[in-house]
Amino acid sequence: MDQPVTHVPEPRRRAAVAFVFVTVLLDMLAFGIVIPTLPHLIEKLAGGGIAEAASWVGIFSTVFAVVQFIFSPVQGALSDRFGRRPVILISNLGLALDFVVLALAPTLWLLFAGRIVLGMTAASFTTANAYIADVTPKEKRAAAFGMLGGAFGLGFIMGPGLGGVLGEISLRLPFWVAAGLAACNFLYGFFVLPESLPKERRTPRFELRSAHPLGALKLLRRDPVLLGLGVVMFLVYLAHYVLQTTFVLYADYRYGWGTRAVGLVLMLVGACDGSVQAFLTGRLTPRFGERRVLVAGMLCGIGAFLLMGLADVGWVFLLGIPLMALWGLSGPPIQAIMTHQVDPTEQGRLQGAITSLGSFAGIFGPTLFAQIFSFSISPSSPLHLPGLAFVVAAVLLVIGTVIAARTMRHATDLSTQTATQTGAQPAACAAPVPHDLSPVAATHPVDPDAEAIDAGIDPIRPSEPSS
Repeated sequence: MDQPVTHVPEPRRRAAVAFVFVTVLLDMLAFGIVIPTLPHLIEKLAGGGIAEAASWVGIFSTVFAVVQFIFSPVQGALSDRFGRRPVILISNLGLALDFVVLALAPTLWLLFAGRIVLGMTAASFTTANAYIADVTPKEKRAAAFGMLGGAFGLGFIMGPGLGGVLGEISLRLPFWVAAGLAACNFLYGFFVLPESLPKERRTPRFELRSAHPLGALKLLRRDPVLLGLGVVMFLVYLAHYVLQTTFVLYADYRYGWGTRAVGLVLMLVGACDGSVQAFLTGRLTPRFGERRVLVAGMLCGIGAFLLMGLADVGWVFLLGIPLMALWGLSGPPIQAIMTHQVDPTEQGRLQGAITSLGSFAGIFGPTLFAQIFSFSISPSSPLHLPGLAFVVAAVLLVIGTVIAARTMRHATDLSTQTATQTGAQPAACAAPVPHDLSPVAATHPVDPDAEAIDAGIDPIRPSEPSS
């Protein structure tokens, strides 16, 4: 679907995208910090030992996924109606307050209730993606989404390590630090973040029927490209849960890796993934196009999971980590292409639907791979293959690759189309903000935002339509 490009002054766009990058980084830091200590806090409050704690950790994870599945499209729809800025700020303030509740929770049930509220307020990543779609030309969005992926990976590297150190001092300390990070993010946004969605491009009303998850997913059904890539995103999210669910137990069972080794490997995973998304996406997408980068990334994911699942020794498993990082190349092009298919007034709903797909996969993905792993190492199993769960993940990506290749036949690749029409050279490196906006001006008609710039009006801030 063709839509006008939001023309934003270069310095303003730099500041806006930098804020969104910091927002995602601080959010991931806040979540990562509590990862090492939350199970131990649950164990302390639940009593009954590790077995009882493990059961409650599973319940906490499933409920968190269900809540995010429900509320991610709500946040997206609210941002389409009232703008991105208030939704991001309220989400950050809610995170800060909820981490304080978690830090003070004297009982398991209050901790559980706090976790539910955390799931409701923790969907700022949805609105952050919509913000990027607002202020970034369509042909540059894959690189911008890659930068957000880099922030995600960087937070994943730093968060758990810092949380482990803080947790040794006190189980409650990581929650206080997470609350402080979220509060700083709120204050930073309150004084720095401009609005990206002008009033004339917002939806006229908030409709609950389109904001609940099933209503949001209907958005994906109306267009074959959205539907096909939505299925691919779901399969990608589902396959990713094999790492969260089985990696620690698998590494211990097959390679004898302890807690320290697992932590170092996870840091390596985050470093490789963040580097690929932040620096390679912007280099490769303009040169080879979103389609080729998408399919190549999926093929790397298939190879990574097969290598990890079939590796008899640990060093062979480690060879799969760079391949798995290259799998991350597939995500930004998928999101960029999906944003091309909807109007500016629907970017929040689209990102809410995408986030709901991930949350939906999180409802049953962990149980699926945990059961597969348990089956594969059982003495009574007819097939003793400890890495079977990783092989199943590879099969899911094979299906996703086929669907993506078929779907992309109906999509326009703007990243290469713009470069071809203007004779522009591919970008030298990924950047949060494109430096050369001349291709946009050359290939798109002037829209009201461009005229606003000529009149000295900053369109990134909400304003009434000019008469």
